[in-house]
Amino acid sequence: MKAMILAAGRGERMRPLTDSCPKPLLKVRGRPLIEWHVLNLVRAGLKDIVINHAHLGHMIEEYLGDGSRFGASIAYSAEKEALETAGGIANAMHLLGDEPFLVLSGDIYCPHFDFSEAVGVLHDKDMWGNAYAADQRDIAWIWLTPNPWHNPKGDFALNMYTVSGQGEPKWNFSNIGVYRPEMFDGITPGQKAGLGKLLFEYADKGLIGGEMYEGEWVNVGTVQQLEQLNAAMNA
Repeated sequence: MKAMILAAGRGERMRPLTDSCPKPLLKVRGRPLIEWHVLNLVRAGLKDIVINHAHLGHMIEEYLGDGSRFGASIAYSAEKEALETAGGIANAMHLLGDEPFLVLSGDIYCPHFDFSEAVGVLHDKDMWGNAYAADQRDIAWIWLTPNPWHNPKGDFALNMYTVSGQGEPKWNFSNIGVYRPEMFDGITPGQKAGLGKLLFEYADKGLIGGEMYEGEWVNVGTVQQLEQLNAAMNA
């Protein structure tokens, strides 16, 4: 399975830090956010990695290179301007291939997430070995977390392993998911598009599976959050 790290965001709320450094290269507990992801992906056996970038993207390429020093093989999808989440994925589809792939945001911190759990979560057959029809199998599998302070109402409900945009309680989308390529067929490469709309669309059709993740997870969105994470290391 290939993995994609979304790293094209401008990081407006992290200014002035992000005026001279792309957000995924900001250091948390001794290493850049994106390096945590690369190391954890490789540890889980996911060594083929695609990274999109826009703002100061050359710095990401210079730091990570081809990935060989981490035991990875990294390909880059450069964007002249950020294409948003789904747009960035669609633009990189030629690098991701025809099989389901993992996607995670470059600005989250989840050092203990076991990415090997992503392999095989999208099933093509039911428990009796019968093949699902194309319009009946899950098109995505996402991880939800307890609601953080910046998203107290959550995003999706979870009934057993089925994700829904309706119902209570709702949980926070972790920005980690596995997707089938056809989910992005309606987006032209180079087109801006958000992932949230697609997720809600397919959740309404009952075609998204998911589960909770309750380990350490932080969406590093502000300078204060970054400082708090680093202060915990020095405490």
